[in-house]
Amino acid sequence: MKSSSPSSIQIPRVLTIAGSDSGGGAGLQADLKVITALGGYGMSVITAITAQNTLGVSRIQDVDLDVVEAQIDAVFLDIGVDIVKIGMLASPEIVRTVASALKRHGAKRIVLDPVLRATSGASLGGDDTAQAMMADLFPMASIITPNLEETSLLLGREIVSVADFNQAAHELLDMGPQAVLIKGGHLDSSHTQLTDFLMWRTIEDGLEVIQSKEFKHYRVNTMNTHGTGCSLSSAIATYLAGGHDLGHSVAKAISYVEAGLEAGRFLSIGEGPGPLWHMHDFYPSALPAEEGKY
Repeated sequence: MKSSSPSSIQIPRVLTIAGSDSGGGAGLQADLKVITALGGYGMSVITAITAQNTLGVSRIQDVDLDVVEAQIDAVFLDIGVDIVKIGMLASPEIVRTVASALKRHGAKRIVLDPVLRATSGASLGGDDTAQAMMADLFPMASIITPNLEETSLLLGREIVSVADFNQAAHELLDMGPQAVLIKGGHLDSSHTQLTDFLMWRTIEDGLEVIQSKEFKHYRVNTMNTHGTGCSLSSAIATYLAGGHDLGHSVAKAISYVEAGLEAGRFLSIGEGPGPLWHMHDFYPSALPAEEGKY
């Protein structure tokens, strides 16, 4: 292992364990864009290969379990990991393999985005996968970040209103994670203001205290929303690895994604819903043709 010198530079080391999106808008491709844009060093473990574009997912091929494990080992044993972001895990066996490997390496901080369905509606993990996540990964997670549909699948009932968020977050928190962020982006499109709901546990004077906070923001008028969930969880992970506390990390991540949606409103990538613009801090916003469209 290389020794550090007084002049060496350390940046947050963020490992994404997720599926590959051949269209580049979601999955580990989006994760790596976000991590880099926010000043982290991104590493990846591919759990599945998807044939995917802006119109949907046409095929999924799981990666062999021993290859998933070998990727995790390779990163931890040489580079090291400050935080892990977990996305698509397409089978219970992959869930258990990832959980076992992370335990073996003593991973302490894990951001889990329980990806169970693509934006297009394609299933990315069934009920057995959800059950395995709840049993093996939720108790290890620093925070889980389900959207409304994923929250509904995990709880076995439909969650459709902001009024449902508090009880739903309590139930998810009881499954073991240290914090839960329920994302409101899938609220009925008539809602111009969106609400994301964060609940977390802390220990004060030896007693567990449950706290919560709402994050309200406006809905960006765009079809280009592909990969927003992946991008948000990766941003939270990178900010946490950079030393921000949980509430600040969530707030900054929401602002980053909102800015990416705004900057990418007029991007023309593919025939369906395109991605947000991850590099909005470094390159001009994507504007309509008369204003210099990319």
